[in-house]
Formats: sequence, C-alpha cells, structure tokens
Amino acid sequence: MTEPLPLLRTSIEHLRAVIDGTTNLDPETSAYPTEWSIADTMSHIGSGAVILKQRFDDVVAGTESDAGFNQSVWDEWNAKAPADQVTDALVADQALLLALEALPDAKRATFHLVMGPFNLDFNGFVALRLGEQAMHAWDVEVALDPTATLSSDVAAVVLEGIGRIVGFSGKANGETKEVRIRTTEPARDFTIVFAGDSVSLITASHSGVIDLELPAEAFVRLVYGRLDAAKTTADASNPALSDLGTAFPGF
Repeated sequence: MTEPLPLLRTSIEHLRAVIDGTTNLDPETSAYPTEWSIADTMSHIGSGAVILKQRFDDVVAGTESDAGFNQSVWDEWNAKAPADQVTDALVADQALLLALEALPDAKRATFHLVMGPFNLDFNGFVALRLGEQAMHAWDVEVALDPTATLSSDVAAVVLEGIGRIVGFSGKANGETKEVRIRTTEPARDFTIVFAGDSVSLITASHSGVIDLELPAEAFVRLVYGRLDAAKTTADASNPALSDLGTAFPGF
C-alpha cells in the first residue's frame, strides 16, 4: 500500500488553506450534500478526529475505550457555534495527525484495531481516515469552488481499500448483475457485483466491454455518494452511472 500518512498531512494542510484562503467565509453556507452547512461538515471532521484520536490512543495504550465517549464528543461539537466548529476542526484534525506521526515504527507494525466492519492495521487506519477527511474536505471545498476534485494521489490510496467501502455503503436492490468499471489516473479495473441482497467489488482486469469509464477520483466520490451529473466528466446519460448513483446514496 502507498504510505497514506504523508497524504493525510497534505489533505489536512489543503483544507486549512481552503478555509484560511476564503475571504469572509460564511460557515452556514451549504456544503455538499446541501443539507449540511460548511460548519456542519467541519464539525463532522473535527468530532471524527477527536473520536479517532481517542480510539488510536486507547489501542496504543492497550486500554478499553469508553462506550460513552463518542456521544459526549458529538454533544460537545453540536453545541459549538458555527464559526468555532470550523476553527476547532482544523485544530482537532492537526492533533490527530501529530499523534499518528509520532507513533514509532515498531508500534506501527503491531497496531491493530477492529472498528465496526473494518479490521485495520496502522496504514489501514490512516487510509480510512484519509478517505473520510479528504471526502469531507471536498464537501467544503466544492461549495466554494465548483470545479474542485479529489487529488489523484488520494484517490489511488482510497482505491486500495475501496472494496470495504463498497460493501459498507452499497445498497442492494434485489437485482443480480455486474457493472464493469475502468478508472483513469490511476488506471484500474473493477467489477461491482449486485447479488440479491449484497453489493461487493472485484478487482480484476477487463478484456471485454466496459460499462463505465471515469477518473479514479470520480469513482471514489461515487462510492461515497458524491457524484452527480454536474460533478463528473463521465457521460451523464450512461445508465450505469445512474444505477450506481442509486446504489451508493452516500453515508
């Protein structure tokens, strides 16, 4: 796996540059999706950073996590003023990054965390945070710059674990079918398999017809429920794009 930690630093620094570089930022401007404001999205980034840092610290220390901790964090962040949600999220994001960077290599090698459906080593943990942080940073940035995209480097890392996200976020509709996908920048071939009540992903080269070709960053956004006709260079009339948009409504 490509080392995700330097890319997480880059993504965090990029979000700070977006926020700091926006004159007269209105934190209550709609983000993407529109039911969230920029402040809501930054609160999600910040509270997520606090929660993940605590989980990380608990694993490193070998201690049990407090079952009530997550709710206490959400309550705290929900009570913050919108402007504070924005600025405090940048601080929390940085604090998690510094904790990750400070972990010695020997402890990185033995790090292991089971979190919901995810069974994570150190790089897997960082990559999962990178996907979430970069996606929500895009939610903010695209509200300020409609041409914003994910970086191809971030997309490449997220693609390495995209099967876990497909299994978690995909919504089956009872159909049995396969959708063959090819990405560019980087070039990868995938098949999304709908089998009754499940959705899964296969990574294998295609030799036949491709149902959908699109940039890797757009495919990542699709799986996270953040690809619509206005936010892709793919053919909006392609029925595969519409079908996958329905199957991945976002989370």
